[in-house]
Amino acid sequence: MTDQLKAELLELALEAALRAGELLRDGRPADLGVAATKSSAVDVVTEMDIASEKLIAGLLTDRRPDDGVLGEEGASIEGTSGVQWVIDPLDGTVNYLYGLPSWAVSIAACKDGETLVGVVHAPMRGETCRAVLGEGAYLNDSPVHVRPAPALELALVGTGFGYRVERRTQQAEVVRQLIPQVRDIRRGGSAAIDLCDVAAGRLDAYYERGLNPWDYAAGELIAREAGALTGGRPGDAPSTDLTIAAPPGLFELLQGRLDELGAWHD
Repeated sequence: MTDQLKAELLELALEAALRAGELLRDGRPADLGVAATKSSAVDVVTEMDIASEKLIAGLLTDRRPDDGVLGEEGASIEGTSGVQWVIDPLDGTVNYLYGLPSWAVSIAACKDGETLVGVVHAPMRGETCRAVLGEGAYLNDSPVHVRPAPALELALVGTGFGYRVERRTQQAEVVRQLIPQVRDIRRGGSAAIDLCDVAAGRLDAYYERGLNPWDYAAGELIAREAGALTGGRPGDAPSTDLTIAAPPGLFELLQGRLDELGAWHD
C-alpha cells in the first residue's frame, strides 16, 4: 500500500463523484419518474440514480480495469487487483426525488478489506468531503474535526429509518426512548451526509440500523479521519445491523444506550 496508490484512488474518486454530481444536478428532469422499486413503494430508484451508477462504474473500469466494483444499483465486478470500489450513485434518493438538497454521491476505495479513500459529494450543498486513511478529513479544502464530546443529554444525534414498516416501527420505538435522553434528534435522509456532518461538527453523533456498505463506506472513513470513533454493537465494526459514529467519550455512552434499547434488531 503506497501513498501513490492512495493519491491515485483519491483523484479518481473525486473525478467520478464530481462528474456524477454534475449529471444528477443538471440532468434532473422536471417529470422525474421511478424506474423500479426496491424493498417497498417508498424506496424508489430513479432513472438518474441508475444513470449515475453507469457513469461512475464506466469511468472506474475504464481507468482501472482490474479493480472490483460494488454498487447499490447492481454493479458487481470481482476484480483482481485487490482494490474494490464501493459506490452509492445517489444517496438520499427520496430527497432527490422531492427536490430537497440533502443528497450526495458516495465513493469509497478499499484494498484487502480496508477503506483507503472516501469521497462524499453533495452538489446542492456545494460541498465535497474527502478522506484518505491516515491523512485526516476535509470539507472542500478545509480540514474538519468532530466536536468535543458533550454529555449524552446535550448531544445532537442524527439517525435514519428503513423502508419496511416493521423496521421503521422498531426504529421509531428506539427514538421514542432515546429522545428524552439527548438534546434532540435529526433525520436528514442521507447516511453519507450525516456521517460527514459528524466529521464537520454539525452533528454530535449519528447512528442507524439497516445501512449497506455503499451507504456508509466513504462517510465512515471521513468521520473516523475527523476524529470520530465508529462501530456497531459493542466490539463490532459498522455493519448493516448497526452503524454508529461519535467522538470518543460520547461514542461509548451512545453505543451502550443503543444496545440496551435494541437498536440493532427489528
